[in-house]
Amino acid sequence: MPANWPHGVPPLGPADIKAAVERVEPHVRPVALLAADAGPFDRAALYLAAESAQITGSFKVREAVNLAAYYLEQRSMPEAGVVIADPRGGNAASACAWAARETETAATVFAGPGIARSAVDGLCALGAQVQVVEGDDAVVAEAARRFADREGALLSHPYDNPLVVAGAATLAAEINAAIGSEIDTVVVPVVGAALFAGTCAALEHTGIRIVPVELHGRRRLARALETAACPDDGGRGFGDCGVTPMAVELARGMDCVPVAVTAEEVDRTRVVLWRQRRLAVEWPAAMALAAVQAGVYVPDMYERVVVVLTGGNIDPADLIEA
Repeated sequence: MPANWPHGVPPLGPADIKAAVERVEPHVRPVALLAADAGPFDRAALYLAAESAQITGSFKVREAVNLAAYYLEQRSMPEAGVVIADPRGGNAASACAWAARETETAATVFAGPGIARSAVDGLCALGAQVQVVEGDDAVVAEAARRFADREGALLSHPYDNPLVVAGAATLAAEINAAIGSEIDTVVVPVVGAALFAGTCAALEHTGIRIVPVELHGRRRLARALETAACPDDGGRGFGDCGVTPMAVELARGMDCVPVAVTAEEVDRTRVVLWRQRRLAVEWPAAMALAAVQAGVYVPDMYERVVVVLTGGNIDPADLIEA
């Protein structure tokens, strides 16, 4: 598998995902699959795939481990290791740092001036080098690119890389292996594109329906499907674009129909998860469940649904008054 692909080339195949599962499985926690109350849809069966309990607090560690392990397999991991741009030092940065430590390689994170001191400390504790750059997200991304060119480091991307997407696909592959015969639908948030694209790739030939969930006002996948146009991130290398041409192609091929939730619905869902199950999930992680709880996606009678909770990197205190 190449490190990058030209847009329009058919994406990941079963062999790519199988190889990713074999690379990732020894390093990550099995996904926690929790039976849940389907609320008003009491004749449907609902499961939560709680990647909020994953190492580093999100599914992103799957992506980072697959990327590093692939290059180690190929004996082409540069001495300078992996570099990633993550302006706020969030899930992608933490996953990159942890995967580098796990695979005994180096990691450098480029972040923006708004990164919290605690995030810097956490990344450094994992052994990463942190470079804080004054400027907006595009400036941070460009600084990471220049570092990769200068030092020979491997430039990672939070979502637009086939190895990253294959790593994300291991979550859906694991769910399918565990309870695939018992589920009809997987509901997944669309924020960065890797998890959605990976879910599509892993479940492409299983007959399992995929329901992508976006936020009202940021419905880039829905617009791309309606206009037959592939979105572009403007060269930023990360950020808010939410979807990639690969994700759009996969969604078209699987006839995915995106639904959208409001910020208020997501807030309410996070509170319910905390109060009823003591699951503290970050904001995007609650989008998929919000679609079910708010009736934006209504399961059929006896439909068996898995809802993906993508991450839990939050301060639980912000749930108290929410």
